[in-house]
Amino acid sequence: MWRPALTGTVLLAVFVLRIALGEASPVKVPKRVVSMNVCTDQLAMMLAGDGQLYSVSWLAADPGISVLSENAKGLILNHGLAEEIFLMQPDLVIAGTYTTRATVNLLKKTGIRVEEFPPAASFQDIGKNIRRMAALLGSPEKGERLVRAFQGDLKKLSEKPPGEKRIALYYANSYTSGAGTLADEIVGASGLRNLGKELGYTGTTKLPLELLVANQPDFVVGRERDFGKPSKAEENFNHPAYRAIAGGGHGISIESKYWVCGAPFVLDVSRKLRDHADGN
Repeated sequence: MWRPALTGTVLLAVFVLRIALGEASPVKVPKRVVSMNVCTDQLAMMLAGDGQLYSVSWLAADPGISVLSENAKGLILNHGLAEEIFLMQPDLVIAGTYTTRATVNLLKKTGIRVEEFPPAASFQDIGKNIRRMAALLGSPEKGERLVRAFQGDLKKLSEKPPGEKRIALYYANSYTSGAGTLADEIVGASGLRNLGKELGYTGTTKLPLELLVANQPDFVVGRERDFGKPSKAEENFNHPAYRAIAGGGHGISIESKYWVCGAPFVLDVSRKLRDHADGN
């Protein structure tokens, strides 16, 4: 029987009705997937089948933020709005645990299947998230291959014993990463010692400039680039004491997009740190 196509107006009416009814959708391998978070975007782009991933966040297409920005070409970009996502008629929406909470809650009320991923805080988390994403997309074999390749690369990095050189991770507003963070594991895989961890810090916390200077690390990963505009958050990078620490080949600049998301490409950071420490 012929059925007229649903217009945007009709779909929005259905959207409101489904919120009221709280309908549930059956769990099955999705055919139209929408991702709303730059980190889930990239996992999905690595694991989705042909034509399965319909839309990713607009950040996924920004080469300054997304490592896989080229892969986003040809996909619909979204801005995480509930009405926008609903009109795409997805059978699976993927979000981060901190992604647009209002949108996530509204979509769940309509019965749309929403799966949330927490940020990876370790290499183990990366493997878990890859496997979970692969299972959701119906491609567990592809996920296992990706995990095995990641573990193999990590094993190769760990074959070289750790050295004695120390590195300080120093972000805007004088924050650093200590134990229990993905950044700390990335540093550990490089063979360097993380100053924040050695000072007893856990998580992401402030590292006073005085402590940074007093401990004289061999290397500092600081400002990734100069945007040319004064920023109060980046005043710490302009202090003469910081410039003295980060100057003379001690400063290392690696784009934050390689650190932020838990994916296999984080090991590229470990390799770059090791090469820099070895003078390569």
